[in-house]
Amino acid sequence: MPGSDVTHAESREIAVTAARAAAAKQATDVTILDVHGLIVITDYFVICSGQTDRQIKTLVEEVERAVRDIGEKPIRREGDADSGWVLLDYIDVVVHVFGTEEREYYDLERLWRDAPRLGWEDGAQAV
Repeated sequence: MPGSDVTHAESREIAVTAARAAAAKQATDVTILDVHGLIVITDYFVICSGQTDRQIKTLVEEVERAVRDIGEKPIRREGDADSGWVLLDYIDVVVHVFGTEEREYYDLERLWRDAPRLGWEDGAQAV
């Protein structure tokens, strides 16, 4: 359940793993929003962009592989690379992989502007 410290730490690890996996495949504008204090259905949004349909597909595959390696599988997957948006739902973490135009259109960072951003780069701690 979102909100407990143990689950929140575990969901943070999933979010950081997903962000690092996307960055490893040259995703642009990789962002993690900590929304656990704003909504009860999830802890983190991971948002990133790919430049082409092929890159979006590659980003999704790499995120799924990396997160599977730490023992998690998405419970749901929506959208596809051809539509310019794919969502991977890990319950406490929701990963959004957008095409550039689709990301600009939906502008989740503006919608959730009150959510703190979580550092995820190599120097940042996952937990």
